[in-house]
Amino acid sequence: MRSSVRMTRLVSSGCSRLTRLVKNTGSTAGQIIRAKSNNSINRGCVLSCRPNRHHHHHQQHQHPRPHRPGGATTMTATTANYMLATASRLASASSLPRWATLDPSSLGTSPVPHAVLNLVNGNWVGSETNLVIPNPMDRDAPPVCTIPDTGTHELGPFVESLKMVPKSGVHNPLKNVERYRQFGEISRKFSGHTTYSPILFFFTTTRPLPGESSPAARVRKKKRHDQAGEALSDPAISHFFATSIVKTVPKSYAQAAGEVRVTADFLKNFGGDNVRFLARSFGVPGDHRGQFSHGHRWPYGAVAIIAPFNFPLEIPVLQLMGALFMGNKPVLKPAEKCSLVMEQFLRLLHDCGMDRGDVDMLNCRGPVAERLILDADVRLTQFTGSSKVAEHLLEVTRGKVKIEDAGFDWKILGPDVDDVDYVAWQCDQDAYACAGQKCSAQSILFAHANWEGAGLFDKLRANASTRNLDDLSIGPVLTVTTKTMLDHAARLLDIPGSRLLFGGKELENHKIPEVYGAVEPTAVFVPIKEMLKAEHFETCTTEIFGPFQVVTTFADDELSLVLEACERMSHHLTAAVVSNDVEFQTTVLANTVNGTTYAGRRARTTGAPQNHWFGPAGDARGAGIGTPEAIKMVWSCHREIIMDSVVPGEWTQPKAT
Repeated sequence: MRSSVRMTRLVSSGCSRLTRLVKNTGSTAGQIIRAKSNNSINRGCVLSCRPNRHHHHHQQHQHPRPHRPGGATTMTATTANYMLATASRLASASSLPRWATLDPSSLGTSPVPHAVLNLVNGNWVGSETNLVIPNPMDRDAPPVCTIPDTGTHELGPFVESLKMVPKSGVHNPLKNVERYRQFGEISRKFSGHTTYSPILFFFTTTRPLPGESSPAARVRKKKRHDQAGEALSDPAISHFFATSIVKTVPKSYAQAAGEVRVTADFLKNFGGDNVRFLARSFGVPGDHRGQFSHGHRWPYGAVAIIAPFNFPLEIPVLQLMGALFMGNKPVLKPAEKCSLVMEQFLRLLHDCGMDRGDVDMLNCRGPVAERLILDADVRLTQFTGSSKVAEHLLEVTRGKVKIEDAGFDWKILGPDVDDVDYVAWQCDQDAYACAGQKCSAQSILFAHANWEGAGLFDKLRANASTRNLDDLSIGPVLTVTTKTMLDHAARLLDIPGSRLLFGGKELENHKIPEVYGAVEPTAVFVPIKEMLKAEHFETCTTEIFGPFQVVTTFADDELSLVLEACERMSHHLTAAVVSNDVEFQTTVLANTVNGTTYAGRRARTTGAPQNHWFGPAGDARGAGIGTPEAIKMVWSCHREIIMDSVVPGEWTQPKAT
């Protein structure tokens, strides 16, 4: 409590000092405030500012650069005004991480939205124009943030940054090997509870006013270091990221907090020596004395990560860290709607000791990212997202892409009915948590007829009816409009024998922007024999990235029809076989291919933690995530080095062949 009071006073004090500085000059936006060495601030910094072209007139600020003693301090009045507004928003906050540049509670409520920046060659920079990201919950509320709308003509620094990376990577088993341990330490060591605000960020680089104690000294006294993952596991920091996620990709707080926990556990897994263990080599004896072959895991060099919106922290962090662990220099292209989450995470990594030049972050539209990948000759791109974009990238890069694309994920309920309430709950979670916006979401449910007789469908309807916008157990769909989802339901209902189990309507009393989707959890029943007909199968197996599933039933003698449907599907990410009948389990598992498959009474399609592989199977281009095997497969290639050093003393030159 005392800490909270002290911080409020400190921010208030800083606001007062900056207010006096602004008012005493009588400056307006764009004018320059200069304080000579004998003024109240006698050792300062430069905050260079340039207006960006969007209607919020947010001022882009660079990191302060200390001047020599006695030098002048230069700061535009617009920067001072912006810092005052920001500090005022933060004054009531008891604690924010010292590296943070935003207050999650103000996202979508402040009239001055947070301005996300690009990162290139260690510098945070803006672009000529910005994209405004609307509040996904309220079309009448202020935007969540703005992001750089980087154009192709602004890609020069990004291309240069990536072209400086050799094909042998930043480190490898024979070069800069200390970096393996460095990244183990970065994963292990996070900065903890130090409170931060932009007003303190300015004053920690200045001397105090006469008679005042130094804010910088107070901040340094509060700084401490925690063990790996313990920073993300810390309630305050976990809350910071969970709230940021909820504000940008509305999902229940429990879902967002689970994403933070998985990310923290992943980082703990790769603390200490575990990063260099990823590059473990092996040796094989040769054909003669002095010959020995060594197999190494070798980086690609310059790589790119194109991350999705639905897990704005977990997916990009796990892929980003894997790329770094193996010695690559990645450029990260986050999803536009949620890039502020990774902006803040990169600031945390810098605070943990990662060199600012190790990662670039580019905010842009798809065609601009494609231009960068081609112009910079990116050696490998890891893409998570739609199959359409994945196929396009594979074509233009001549196959240099590892993909984790669409997942039309199935669940099969076997004939042995038991634990109906649990199975109904898990089916509801798999289909509708995060408004169905998971690549692992349950897209189709094959239920043995015994389950319908046990009342499963009634329980599914009852569970779905409890979901609401108040607790975000249902929420906006960010990539599929309401009309698209309802039109798809109508096409399914045109199939003979189909019926609406529940849903199929727009959410009531919502203010979700029209560019997004807002529908009730929906399930459409389609008879399995009709589903398998050529004229219906594509419609029935089209992925709708929202709270939508197809349901069917099968009899004892119709399991072959279920397996036929699974065989004909085009993407094979996750699946579930809900049965404790070993014979049934074995038959299904032996004749299917999905890369992450759960089996048993508690089988699910979603909720993949950090302790097992997650990724598709049956596709040579598939990318995994989360485990040592996934990291090595995606982010390194095999290199064989054969040592052959000893020429026998009795050697004589043979006849040429």
